[in-house]
Amino acid sequence: MSRKHPIISVTGSSGAGTTTVKTTFDQIFRREGIRAVSIEGDAFHRYDRAAMKAELARRTASGDNTFSHFSLDANELGKLEEIFRIYGETGRGETRHYVHDDREAERWGAAPGTFSEWADFEDGSDLLFYEGLHGAVKTDGIDIARHADLKIGVVPVINLEWIQKIHRDKASRGYSTEAVTDVILRRMHDYVHVITPQFTQTDINFQRVPVVDTSNPFIARWIPTADESLVVIRFRNPRGIDFAYLTQMIQGSWMSRANSIVIPGPKMDLAMQLILTPMVQRLVETSKKA
Repeated sequence: MSRKHPIISVTGSSGAGTTTVKTTFDQIFRREGIRAVSIEGDAFHRYDRAAMKAELARRTASGDNTFSHFSLDANELGKLEEIFRIYGETGRGETRHYVHDDREAERWGAAPGTFSEWADFEDGSDLLFYEGLHGAVKTDGIDIARHADLKIGVVPVINLEWIQKIHRDKASRGYSTEAVTDVILRRMHDYVHVITPQFTQTDINFQRVPVVDTSNPFIARWIPTADESLVVIRFRNPRGIDFAYLTQMIQGSWMSRANSIVIPGPKMDLAMQLILTPMVQRLVETSKKA
């Protein structure tokens, strides 16, 4: 952790809604006049699209049916930890971009399925913002979590997460339900051993819970809407959190435990604004005094 060069890390698995959370943070940064540099988790994949396909085939042929982008060895996590450390010490670092499609290819000057060149962060940033799969990883050899000053987990209940992934991959990538199901099964080992342990490291978790039947996510015809959901917000350390203020400001909310508040799904953006804005302000104010 760094008082002078703070780091915010948003962690969630694919389809969890981390991109929506990033949009909320962007609004906070813009409104508060905060200069943030951003890095994306997929910039630290070890393989580009073609190389990942070949590695998957090699692993499968050798009997390994658990290798995926969730896997520790599918990502340059040592590099990610090093960039967190360097930024915390100096306010400097570098990143690149994984190019998903033709639109991004035009922006970043690299072919879809490949990476852009590494580029240094702009000087004079107030904080570093990470969004991806591994922003709170802690293993015997890697401890990314210790470098982040504010760690946010975005965690839909698992059936909802699967529904979101199935619908997204079918709509945007043309996959069949069976193909997406195979990906989910391949990822389950690392979902259990890599993804979920991170949510004990996070400072705040936002977990969306549908209030409609999601018992068979593989035949669900649509994704439950925000109106059909609740969001459970859990604070690892509730000290200093004004729950009375939050429940007063967020209509329909209530405390479910001494460290948790439940809100209606459509109020998630408001809740994030109310909770995270003062935290971000404190990080930046502290860094400027350091």
